[in-house]
Amino acid sequence: MNLKMTSVSWDKDALKSLRKLDKFERVRIFKKINLVLQNPNHYLEPLVNIDSYKLRIGDYRLFVDFFKEELIIRSIKHRKNAYKDK
Repeated sequence: MNLKMTSVSWDKDALKSLRKLDKFERVRIFKKINLVLQNPNHYLEPLVNIDSYKLRIGDYRLFVDFFKEELIIRSIKHRKNAYKDK
């Protein structure tokens, strides 16, 4: 059996946001990421006009880039602020 492992990388901003969350939310995010690694096409939703994806986890949205063997987490935002322009 030849399984390819997908690696996960975190952007600085995403790590900073992750540290601010409570333990319950952090655990929830890590569990969902593990599910995504098993079946990315099921969980990742493409963003319109951008070559990137979003992942919904409760009240939070993770914005990620996904390549064949790498998941890059770019940012974590609360849903009320997730889609506002800076």
